[in-house]
Amino acid sequence: MVCLNLIKEKRDTKLIKEALKVLGKDNFALIIHAGSFPAKDGEDTGFGSYNSEAGHKLIDYTSGIFNALQLGPAGKTKASDSSPYCGTIFSGNPLFIDLKQLTEKEWGNILSDATFNKIVSDNPKQNSGRTAYSYIHKAQKEALKEAWINFRTSKLLKKEFEKFKKENKFWLDNDALYEALSIENGNDYWYSWKNETDKNLLNPKSEDEKKIFAQRIDEIKKKYDDEIEFYKFCQFVLERQNEETKKYALEHNIKMIADRQVAFSDRDAWAYQSLFMPGWYLGCPPDYFSKDGQAWGFPVMDPDKMFKKDGSLGEGGILMKNLYKKMFKENPGGVRIDHIVGLIDPWVYKAGKKPMPEQGAGRLYSSPEHPELSKYAIAKNEDLDWTLESDKEKRVKTLSDEQIKLYGRLIEKVVIAAAKECGLDKNAIVCEDLGTLTNPVDAVMKKYELQGMRLTQFVVPEKPEHPYRCKNITEHVWNMVGTHDNNPIAMWAESMINTHEGYLHAKNLVEDLFADAENKDDIIVRLTQDKDYLTFVKLVELFASKARNVQMFFTDYFQIKETYNTPGTSGDQNWSLRLPNNFEDITPIDLHAILKAAIIARGKDFASKHATLIEKLGR
Repeated sequence: MVCLNLIKEKRDTKLIKEALKVLGKDNFALIIHAGSFPAKDGEDTGFGSYNSEAGHKLIDYTSGIFNALQLGPAGKTKASDSSPYCGTIFSGNPLFIDLKQLTEKEWGNILSDATFNKIVSDNPKQNSGRTAYSYIHKAQKEALKEAWINFRTSKLLKKEFEKFKKENKFWLDNDALYEALSIENGNDYWYSWKNETDKNLLNPKSEDEKKIFAQRIDEIKKKYDDEIEFYKFCQFVLERQNEETKKYALEHNIKMIADRQVAFSDRDAWAYQSLFMPGWYLGCPPDYFSKDGQAWGFPVMDPDKMFKKDGSLGEGGILMKNLYKKMFKENPGGVRIDHIVGLIDPWVYKAGKKPMPEQGAGRLYSSPEHPELSKYAIAKNEDLDWTLESDKEKRVKTLSDEQIKLYGRLIEKVVIAAAKECGLDKNAIVCEDLGTLTNPVDAVMKKYELQGMRLTQFVVPEKPEHPYRCKNITEHVWNMVGTHDNNPIAMWAESMINTHEGYLHAKNLVEDLFADAENKDDIIVRLTQDKDYLTFVKLVELFASKARNVQMFFTDYFQIKETYNTPGTSGDQNWSLRLPNNFEDITPIDLHAILKAAIIARGKDFASKHATLIEKLGR
């Protein structure tokens, strides 16, 4: 605790807050996925959790500097895939349950100290700064099974458990049933189940099937009653711990921002398969990360099931709205929507094919010439620039107000409506619009005044008007140097040293941030040769920009030179990086110096108004 106090004293949070206010920043969020949270020494089970004591300690640490934590998707992930972006849309990830709490009085000591200590001692990634995903996925389930057996025979929290099951019945029953069927069929990948009835239990196509399927559901529920209740118990424990953590965070003036992935998990695809387009998947066209496009394999919501002919919500639209209402209710700090293009102008491809135009892929609502997708097209033939291929961002060149409204139906009637019903406004919606930004997406973002993102690491220095360049960044966005899919800014800076591209970046930075400097050429030379200085100036750029919101990935703040995820690749390194347990001893970025430089970068007049603050930051 002494160490933490010294760091806080050194950081002078009051001064940092004042500087952020002067620079017009409404929000400063630390990006860290739940699995990356640190552990307390002697309590490292192999996976991070914001619900743990160390998780709360990180909240303590961030309060006063940041006012929000941007988390990753919170859904239940598969044993074979640690990507949080493939998790369930309703069920939470049991790996985020803090097992230590279950050994304590509040939970009736339903988990033994011996079991907990063994999990910790057997953790193969102890103090490595990495998760032990395969290990803890199995060990956590075994520990929770022990806790369930003891919970079942106690009287503790029984009323709360029954209330939870009743309030969440609309999604919990389906997800728990899938768990039972996974046991029955020997795996949790329903596409490979041999029992065809089990594949379609919630998707009967006739009255006879409805009766047969209902009988099968009753049979499974009776046979696997304990497993079904165990699944619900895990979700109950997680929600209860989550509520306590979010309450703790709010008491420390930290908002939790959730993350809604574009994907639907296998469990979701099974439960709601009647709402998806048969034979089509969501993906990404050829881009920076993949020349053949990214074949995500996620089902595509059927447009005919999203809305009725009169424009009201269909079954699919109601499902999506219920999902967002749940997320906004649980996360008053807001929701980040991953790949907002997926809700406005999604790229879809055929099963068994690559997500490439020449293999039949296209934009669901922007392909009037496509033999199969044309019936969903909002854009007409005359709206297209025929000199551009179907995957190009600017292909749709003209749009009427009516067309923009149609492209934005999901945003207006589902996302914004859900936020409003939870007492939030559009500022609670954070739109990940990085990478592909088609004209329809851009038009919808502007019409509904949604907050997008600017990623300064990916500015194209040859384009003076590039939207990621400091001078072009507007107020109503979230600004950042990188996300979970990019190298830390220090690694990026290292790759720029003594290169022509690095020179172009340096030239732009000097034009945007050193307008009053007399030694511009010297600064350019230093930026092209000194990786630490280039890193520093790129961080200054974040705060000097007009953006009212700033996000920073934990690797950038704590100066960790490791990449969290590399898109288009797989392996144990992806999604496994954690904040070290001794994070309080790590020297973070010099925020005082960065904020001081950002104020000076705003120009002489601005700096003179805040001379006293500059002097204090310089101390």
